[in-house]
Amino acid sequence: MLQRERDRRIVRALRAQGTVSAMELATQLGVSTATIRRDLERLDRNGELKRVYGGAMLLDESGEEPPFAVSHDKESLAKEAVAARAAADLVEDDDVLLLDIGTTTSRLARHLHGRRVTVITSNIAVFDELRDDPEVQLILLGGMLRRNYRSLVGSLAEAALQQVSADRVFLSCTGIRRDGQVVDDMMVEASTKRSMIAAAESVVLLAQPHKFPGKGSLKICSLTEIDVLITTPDADKETVDICRQAGGKVLIT
Repeated sequence: MLQRERDRRIVRALRAQGTVSAMELATQLGVSTATIRRDLERLDRNGELKRVYGGAMLLDESGEEPPFAVSHDKESLAKEAVAARAAADLVEDDDVLLLDIGTTTSRLARHLHGRRVTVITSNIAVFDELRDDPEVQLILLGGMLRRNYRSLVGSLAEAALQQVSADRVFLSCTGIRRDGQVVDDMMVEASTKRSMIAAAESVVLLAQPHKFPGKGSLKICSLTEIDVLITTPDADKETVDICRQAGGKVLIT
């Protein structure tokens, strides 16, 4: 396959998935991973994509990594605040907590001030919120900084999570499908989320109605692995029932 054709198909794959691994591209295009890595490095130098650990992601029109989606709708913000409060009510003194990326987990951190808890996170917004609180033992995972998403990801974060034993993880996602799959659309985040789930005794999923079904081609887990789902009354009832049937507790806020 000619280089120009590979470039076209690489960009097309990124537009469809957001991020893609070098191994996945090599399989799709029928070439070696070494060839794909050279292609990605060249396209990165040309400003057509951003090279990340294990693969690449597409840049937006300004040449920057696309920013984390933040809603400014008053109703959505109010629902998010209520969900964060409900999540905080699950926390007990001396808990060891893992906080995922996302705006709801950042809001949850505001309710942890003065609490005798340990917070482990890759979320820079959570770190900024709690770093001056002497009551909270705060642990920031290492990894590659994704500035626009204010998060740390990659093999260093995942290696650190192998040393962690948490009471519960507060998890975000980009979609929950009616087949019971919890998904995400960013490869570099999905693997970190899976490592967080593996490190926690209990999994709490925070999901606003637009996450049903949301978007994402990368499986994080299934609803059978979710202990608590926190959402709002207008979430998809069929999917919420699947979570209940799987044994998870559903908190409607």
